[in-house]
Amino acid sequence: MRVAGIVAEYNPFHTGHAFHIRETRRIVGECAVAAVMSGNFVQRGECAVLDKWTRTRMALEGGADLVLELPTVWAASSAESFARGAVGILAAAGVVTHLSFGCESGGVRQLQQLAACLDGPGYATALRRHLDAGLPFAACRAAAVGELLGPEPAGLLARPNSSLGVEYIRALNALGSSIQPVAVPRAGADHDGGDHPDYPSASFVRRRILDGTLPAANPASLTWGERWVLSALRAMEEEDFAALPDCGEGLSHRLYRAARRGRTVEEVYTLAKTKRYAHARIRRAVLWAALGLRERDRPPAPPYLRVLGANARGRALLREMKQRAALPILTKPAHGRGLPLLEREARCTDLYQLCRREPGPCGLEWVSSPVML
Repeated sequence: MRVAGIVAEYNPFHTGHAFHIRETRRIVGECAVAAVMSGNFVQRGECAVLDKWTRTRMALEGGADLVLELPTVWAASSAESFARGAVGILAAAGVVTHLSFGCESGGVRQLQQLAACLDGPGYATALRRHLDAGLPFAACRAAAVGELLGPEPAGLLARPNSSLGVEYIRALNALGSSIQPVAVPRAGADHDGGDHPDYPSASFVRRRILDGTLPAANPASLTWGERWVLSALRAMEEEDFAALPDCGEGLSHRLYRAARRGRTVEEVYTLAKTKRYAHARIRRAVLWAALGLRERDRPPAPPYLRVLGANARGRALLREMKQRAALPILTKPAHGRGLPLLEREARCTDLYQLCRREPGPCGLEWVSSPVML
């Protein structure tokens, strides 16, 4: 049986995601779809607008067969770490034959060429030359690739989905995986775009949920948990910020100073920002700090496969995974007791409850069973 893996945030699941699943089945052929989905926190350094069990149900109703969790230590990370964690989970499942991702432009061959360039011998030298000029990492990476491959391939790195597709391919290459990448052209509004009659952007849907235009059960935003975030930041010393991932090049010092002066989370972001640090990088650092996570809390590779939900075909896939998976499969909350990474995930879930419109209780990680349709 063909099994297509999809890495997603589904924040929230919408018609564009359903289109991607349908297109995946059209391209790959009839197949099961296994999604690796971010939990309650996402890559932009924010809360998921809806909790992970609600989003799991939406994904299963929208065409996915199995949903596995991408733990926060990878979900709220740079594109490279995000991809390494998610692809590691798909590869460890032992059943995935294809990895499908959306892209704005460029096919698999172009993205594979870019991946080879980023892992090639000349890239690091070219990148360092531009970083020494004090420019943001994304601009330096594009400039380095432009030198080696030309402006057109380098331009693909400016497209969020295509750039992430390159990181998935790099992760597959690093693992020596036989999983085949599949690029699905993106339909509808651009990433972080606006409305569209058929396929609006996730950011547009989130705004409608948060302003109450689109009804949703108890959504979440870091803004509603602002006092918690600020109190966590103000309790930290400069060496605590230095222990966060991607906080080199002076960022830890700027964050420490910003945290002591900022009266809102947005003000902390603004005070810490310079042209050298991407806004998303600062947001992720603030989130890690507030969650009490440090670089040492992220293992070299995922240690388990956490099931968030499945339908009938997904349950059949799970039975096959039990014979072929390279990691333990967690299907019940009790299975995670005593596992350091899942214990930290439970703490993240408790703190997520402070960011909901109506704050929720602690302990949901240990009493919430997978969604089964």
